[in-house]
Amino acid sequence: MSEGGMSKEPMLEVYIFEATQLMEQLEEISIDCEKSKKIGKDAINEIFRIMHTIKSSSAMMIFNNIAILAHSLEDLFYFIRESKDVTIDFENLFDLVLCGIDFIKGEVLKIQNHCDADGSSESLVLKSSRLLLNMKEANGEIIKSNFAGQKEDTKYYISSYQSEGKEFKQKYVARIFYEDGCEMENVRAYTVVHNLKDITHEMYHLPKDIIESNDSVEEIRKNGFLIGFSTSVEKEKIEEQLNEIIFLRQLELLQVEDYPPELKALKKKKEIILEQPIDNLEIIETNKEDLAPLTISGKGQSIISVNISKLEMLLDLVGEIVITEAMVTKNPDLEGLSLDNFNKAARQLRKLTNELQDVVMSIRMVPVSLTFHKMNRIVRDMSKKLNKEVELEIIGEDTEVDKNIIDHISDPLMHLVRNSLDHGLEEKEERLASGKPEIGKITLEAKNAGGDVFIIVRDDGRGLDKKSIYDKAKSQGLVTKSEDELTDKEIFSNILLPGFSTNESVTEYSGRGVGMDVVKKNIDSIGGSISIESLKGKGSTISIKIPLTLAIIDGLEVAVGKSKYTIPITAIRESFKPKQNEVIADSEGNEMIMIRGEAYPIYRLHRIFNINKSVTSSNEGILVLVEDNTKAACLFVDSLIGEQQVVVKALPPYIKKAKGIAGCTILGDGNISLIIDISGILDR
Repeated sequence: MSEGGMSKEPMLEVYIFEATQLMEQLEEISIDCEKSKKIGKDAINEIFRIMHTIKSSSAMMIFNNIAILAHSLEDLFYFIRESKDVTIDFENLFDLVLCGIDFIKGEVLKIQNHCDADGSSESLVLKSSRLLLNMKEANGEIIKSNFAGQKEDTKYYISSYQSEGKEFKQKYVARIFYEDGCEMENVRAYTVVHNLKDITHEMYHLPKDIIESNDSVEEIRKNGFLIGFSTSVEKEKIEEQLNEIIFLRQLELLQVEDYPPELKALKKKKEIILEQPIDNLEIIETNKEDLAPLTISGKGQSIISVNISKLEMLLDLVGEIVITEAMVTKNPDLEGLSLDNFNKAARQLRKLTNELQDVVMSIRMVPVSLTFHKMNRIVRDMSKKLNKEVELEIIGEDTEVDKNIIDHISDPLMHLVRNSLDHGLEEKEERLASGKPEIGKITLEAKNAGGDVFIIVRDDGRGLDKKSIYDKAKSQGLVTKSEDELTDKEIFSNILLPGFSTNESVTEYSGRGVGMDVVKKNIDSIGGSISIESLKGKGSTISIKIPLTLAIIDGLEVAVGKSKYTIPITAIRESFKPKQNEVIADSEGNEMIMIRGEAYPIYRLHRIFNINKSVTSSNEGILVLVEDNTKAACLFVDSLIGEQQVVVKALPPYIKKAKGIAGCTILGDGNISLIIDISGILDR
């Protein structure tokens, strides 16, 4: 990263945010256009705007490699936009655009990690120039024979332009001097070339290597930027255009019969041409005006960007207000007093704090659409590499989830989509032989259910082989029961274990036994659960249940001795008081209870957390039946206090590893209640 960029931290932060957002938007538009083999006027304008913005901001921040690449892509879409009937090679065009997006994302990531954005965009710029030339040839604007014998080692920007129906007779030479201290003279000179190309027939300039040479800036500062060109536009208009250059200190414009010797030497050199012509391209002729405009998302919204850390601080403050409000209104000193006005004010305060809490929570809620649409790129790239035709269907993309949860589900979703494409979907021949459509289908669905969000990944592939999974699990000692004693869900859940893989061969995408255990770990970390259903030959469905938010949860307060615990409502199936002799013990002394023909183990919280002075008699306490994924058990507690919304607080680092505890919350009376981690308890 340049020193100029480092000295502008606030600007740098804005640049990183803007570049990231624009690249995501560009990727979405590009995949839609490539898939539909159509590019409407709105899509072209939007892509052109994005590339122009990236070019300008990158040049301003002196990230020249990004600026040059964005400039070359901008040229491509400028030609497409200005040509009435254009022949477009969609596959190669958007291959190039997506490669450009990857390059820019990589450079932005370097900048974000305080490294130099030192990647070379030269090869992509050359490909862009070659593609533009081929499109002009296909469009009849360039006669290919004119460029016979041209060399690929010409690295500087000497361009020749022709304009249909005009005769270019007059030659001009201009020398441009920029103001001292304006910086980026080479990028400014490159912009001059770009702005003049549409009204010129030929153009030559010194220094030759404007961008690529490190000495070009000093040369321009010392000798000015010398440019020679021929045009039919009047001298006054040329002078007017050049005088609009920003930071222009001095302009010398001369009408000449011939170029000066230094420019005449350049005239012998030819226009830039890249290694070989592109062969075997799928060319699609299209008239842009006949196409329906592509709807571009994210336009015309009134949005302000806020650092996530500020939202975290705001949420913490609101949580403290909620707790303090409860401590004031439920203060023991108020017991037995008749305070009608105080109670009225307290009710109003509670109403306002609840509304404030809802508003802050809604600010943190973001739609899953951004995460879902990222999967389009994965499906597109993998389907090409695996030679499978795949359609990705997205349902419920407007479903909103807490920002923290979105960050946690991105990687799991990527693994699930990759697994569906690699493991699940069959090859074309196999699908046709089994009577399925040639194009496979992966469905991503999100929907709300109470306080939870369900995210479902579904494919119409070959499905899971239950026997193969059971045999593998048995050989690794993961199951002891017979196959008939286990449900399908219990057998399928083995693929979530670390190192478990039924693939015999290792490919680029699978076979190493990693991936699905990462999915489970990430989902568990946000209090979610995952279940798998499959029919052999029909496909698989993986359902992820996650809470709407991690910050505030609905919980059931229970008492164990003098301690209070909070059990998340989403994990509770039912609670009841056991009858005499209902609790039984197995041969090893483990307690169990039969509920509707099913045996469930009993975990006594006072034993797990070493609590004295608690209820020990089975028929005096309360059993709370909880479940997590495929596991279920009964928690034995002294009594139920009641249901309430609690603000989740992180545990101090020195007790963070306590198994079975997910966090804590402060109750209205000022006491602390530990939040039970159901997954941790059931895995004990």
